[in-house]
Amino acid sequence: MIIDRGPEVRLRNWFDRPYDGAISAARTCYSPRVIDPDEITDRQRRSIGPLTFDAGHHTVFQHATFEFALAGISRQLVWSFLHGFPFYNTEQQSQRYVRLDAVAAHVPPELDREDRAIYEASIEGSWRAYRELTERLTPVTRSILGELWRIQDRKSLAFGKSVDLDAGKRAIETARYVIPIACHTAMVYTVSGIVLHRLRRMARVGDAPQEATVVVDRMVAEVERIDSDFFQRVGMAPLRDDEVVERSLAPPGVGDPAALEAFDKSLDGFTSRLIDYSARATEVIADSVRHVLGRLDLDDDAAIACVLDPAKNPYRLETLNVSAHTPLMRTLVHAHYTFRKKLSHTADSQDQRHRTVPGSRPLLSRTVPARVDVVEPELIRDDPACHAVFTEAVEAAWDARARLLARGVSPEIALYLLPNAVAVRFEQSGTLLDLLHKWTLRTCINAQREIWRASMDEVEQVRAVHPKLAEHIGPPCFVRTGHARPRCTEGSHFCGVPVWRSFPEIDRRI
Repeated sequence: MIIDRGPEVRLRNWFDRPYDGAISAARTCYSPRVIDPDEITDRQRRSIGPLTFDAGHHTVFQHATFEFALAGISRQLVWSFLHGFPFYNTEQQSQRYVRLDAVAAHVPPELDREDRAIYEASIEGSWRAYRELTERLTPVTRSILGELWRIQDRKSLAFGKSVDLDAGKRAIETARYVIPIACHTAMVYTVSGIVLHRLRRMARVGDAPQEATVVVDRMVAEVERIDSDFFQRVGMAPLRDDEVVERSLAPPGVGDPAALEAFDKSLDGFTSRLIDYSARATEVIADSVRHVLGRLDLDDDAAIACVLDPAKNPYRLETLNVSAHTPLMRTLVHAHYTFRKKLSHTADSQDQRHRTVPGSRPLLSRTVPARVDVVEPELIRDDPACHAVFTEAVEAAWDARARLLARGVSPEIALYLLPNAVAVRFEQSGTLLDLLHKWTLRTCINAQREIWRASMDEVEQVRAVHPKLAEHIGPPCFVRTGHARPRCTEGSHFCGVPVWRSFPEIDRRI
C-alpha cells in the first residue's frame, strides 16, 4: 500500500516582523543611522514597501529568512524546482543511508480511478525490485568490502559488524536506482523572503507544476500566518500555464532518440566532457596573483604555486572552505570551464547541490524518449541476477508511463513513475574557485560513484589543457599529503584505499 499523506509544510524558524524589517532596511539606505523595525509606520508600509519592490530593489526583502520543514514531497519536485536554482539551503533525507522500507510516494490527485490503478501498481512494482536488489547486492558489497579491508586477517567482531553495516548501506545506495522519482523525501529548507516571492511567481515553471504550486502556496500561507503584510502588500501573482515560456517552445511529447544519441556521441566516451574553457587561464590567474600580492617578481609557476600549492597556501587545507573569503584565492574566478555530462537523476540530485556550479538541466517531460533510457550502476550491471531485476523494473516503469500517456495523462504526471536511474543530459559551468571545492569533495572514493567518475573525467581534462592549475587538485587525502595530518578527513569513514599514493590512478571497486 502506498503512503501519500500529501505535502507537509511547516514554518519552523522565522523573523518576527519580516515586512517591517524590509522597510527599515530600505530606510537605512537614506538615513545617517540604522533604522529598526519598530520605527516603521503604516504609511511607510503602504508606500516604501511597494515602491521598493516594484522598482526592483529586492535586496531589502532578502534579509528576512524562513526555515521550513518539508515532508511528503517528491524527489522530482526537489530536483526540478526546489533545488533547480542556487539561492537556498537544505538538508535532505538521504536515499544512500536511509533504507526505504515503506512505499511512500507522491500520487497526483488529478488521476482518475483507472489511471491511479496503473500508477500505483507501477510504484509498488518498483519497490519490490528495490527490496530484491537490496537483498541480492548486500553479499556482493560485503565481499568487496571484506577484500578491501582484509577482514579475514582481523579478529575483531566489532570490525566485522562495521563492515556488515557499510555493506548494507552500499547495497541500498545502489538499489535505489529503481526507486521512482515520485518517492517521498523530507528536508529542512531555508530561503530568503525575496526567493520565496520568486518561487511563488515561478511555481508552474518546470516538470512538477501541480505539486510545486501546492507546496509553495502552503509555504506562503505559513509566512502570512506570522506576517500577512509580507505577501499582501507586495509581490507578483503566480504565472499561469499560458505565461510559461517553456510550454510554448517545447510542446508535450516524448523525447527524440536521435537527439539523445547525438548528445551521447558528443561525450566521446566521457561521463563529463570538457567543451569550453578559458584558454589563457594559467596566465590570467598568475597575473591576478601578482596584482593581489603586489609581487611582480613572481614568475607564472611561482604565482600559481602561491594560490594552489598547500605548502604555500594553507587555506587549501581548511575544511571550512574559506576560499571565497581570501583575496588570494579569488584569483581563481578568472578560469572558467564548461562540461557536457550525462548522469542518472539520483546522481544529479546530489551533483546539483554544488549550487555555485550551475547547470542547464532539461525538461524531462519533453526529452525522455519512449524507450528505456537509464544509467545502470556497475555493481548491478556486472551481476547477472541483479541486472535482470533492474532491467525488468525499468522496462515496467517505462511501460506504465507509456500507458498513462496513451490515456491522455500529462507528461509531467506520467514522468513521476520513471526510476532514479533515468538519464539526465545537460551542460554545467563553473569557475576554478567553485569547481576546486567540488572536485576536492567528489574525487574522494566515498563520493557517490557516478559523481566521482564525472569529477575524475573533469580533472583529467583540465589537467590536459592547464597542467599547472591541476597539479594540486584531488581529494583531501591527496591535497594534504606532506602538509597536514590526518591525510584522510573522513575519520572512521576512511575508504580503506591509500588514494594519496597513486592519485589520479585509482582502481575503484565499489
